[in-house]
Amino acid sequence: MRILVVEDDREVGAYLMKGLTESGHTVALAEAGREGLDRAVSETFDALVIDRMLPGLDGLSIVAALRAAKNLTPIVVLSALSDVEDRVVGLRAGCDDYLPKPFALSELLARLDAVTRRGSAETRLKVGDLEMDLLTRRVIRAGTEIDLLPREFRLLEYLMRHAGQIVTRGMLLERVWDHHFDPQTNVIDVHVSRLRQKIDRGFANPLLHTIRGTGYTLRSPGGREET
Repeated sequence: MRILVVEDDREVGAYLMKGLTESGHTVALAEAGREGLDRAVSETFDALVIDRMLPGLDGLSIVAALRAAKNLTPIVVLSALSDVEDRVVGLRAGCDDYLPKPFALSELLARLDAVTRRGSAETRLKVGDLEMDLLTRRVIRAGTEIDLLPREFRLLEYLMRHAGQIVTRGMLLERVWDHHFDPQTNVIDVHVSRLRQKIDRGFANPLLHTIRGTGYTLRSPGGREET
């Protein structure tokens, strides 16, 4: 997922950035309420993690503003205010979940999985004989399980969600690595090469193709993609 973290405590922000990134997610960080709201409105994220107590604009005001604008991005609010009444206020403001501080990263990850599943019935992706289970994070091709690193999983998920389409390097850097296109970097080529070795090597029909000078496409041999 592409996740926006809105947290003014730099130590907590760094902890979240590191933990979520190592879990395979793409993470952006805003350190003030107004900045967080502006980014949540102007950019596309799969989920938001928002601290309740923020300078300028508090977390629940961000939630209320987004919901008033019909923005339904799943939101988990973090807060040192942990009484039942505080949690009820947070949920009524429009957040999908409320996690008291201090918290375990594993619990935050589980809650993020849960709130994003609620908004989508899609739990499996399929391209040809390649299948991805988004809940168990398993990838299987023709009955053979494929072991992927978190970044490889995120890369393959993006390609499968755009099966049959041409995906540029710039799109991958922005959505999978979350930074702007640098024409000198070869990080995309390296990861795509490793991914191709894992999902295509040993199989008669390759799925991952390079479009010279443009990017890549993932397509089934017959050209029919499923999700």
